[in-house]
Amino acid sequence: MCGRFVQASSPALLLAQFGAFEAVADLADPDYNVTPRREVTVVLNAPAGERVIDRLRWGLVPRWAKDKAIGDRLINARSETVKEKPSFKSAYASRRCIIPVDGFYEWRAVDGKRSKQPVFIHANTGQPIAVAGIWESWLDPSDQSEANTPLRTCAILTTQANSIIEPIHNRMPVILDERNWASWLDRSTLQEQLDSLLAPAPDDVVAWHEVSTAVNNTRNNDSTLMLAMAPNEEASETLF
Repeated sequence: MCGRFVQASSPALLLAQFGAFEAVADLADPDYNVTPRREVTVVLNAPAGERVIDRLRWGLVPRWAKDKAIGDRLINARSETVKEKPSFKSAYASRRCIIPVDGFYEWRAVDGKRSKQPVFIHANTGQPIAVAGIWESWLDPSDQSEANTPLRTCAILTTQANSIIEPIHNRMPVILDERNWASWLDRSTLQEQLDSLLAPAPDDVVAWHEVSTAVNNTRNNDSTLMLAMAPNEEASETLF
C-alpha cells in the first residue's frame, strides 16, 4: 500500500537523475503530503522514444470507465495481478512510467496505543526513489463537446514488503534499480522481463524513521513532516 508520499526534488535534479530530455509540463511546487487526485510528476518515454518528465493525476482511470471517480480506488496496482486485472493490464502492457518520490509515509501499530504511528520511508542514498508506475488516458464518454480533452492518470505498483518495511506494513511500492529504468519505460520490453522487476527492493535500499502525526492531516504540507521525531518527543494527535 502507498497512500501518501513526497515529491520535493527540483526539476533540474530530476532531469539530471533520470536523463530526461525535457519537462513537457510545468512542474509544481514541492509537495510534502501528496494525496490521491493530485497531479504528480512522472518520467516516461515520449512517442519518439526520448525520456521526458510530465504530470499525471494520481488514481488510474481505465479507458473503459464511465466516471473518473473510479480512480479514487485505483491509486495502487498489485504487481501479482497487474497483468490480469481489467483496470490495469492494458496500461501495464504498454504505458509504464516512473514516479520519482523523495519518500513515502506509512503507519505502524504501536503496542498499547489505539492510534498508529506515522513513519517516513526514504532511500538510503538521500536521492529520489524510482517507483514503478503505469498510466492511462481517458476521455469522458458523457462529454461530446470539442473541448473534451483526455485525462491522463497513473497508479503505483506495489509488491510484498522487504524485511525493513514488513514490521510496518506488508506491502511496499515497487522500486526500480537504475539499470532497469530503460527496460521499464520501453513499451517493447517483453512481459517476462517486466515481471522479473516486480520484486521487493533489497533491504539496504530503504530506511525509515518516525515522524509527527501532523502528517495525518492532509492540509499540512511542509518539509517538517519528513523530519524524524526526537526520541522522547510526544507527537500531537491530529485527525485525518
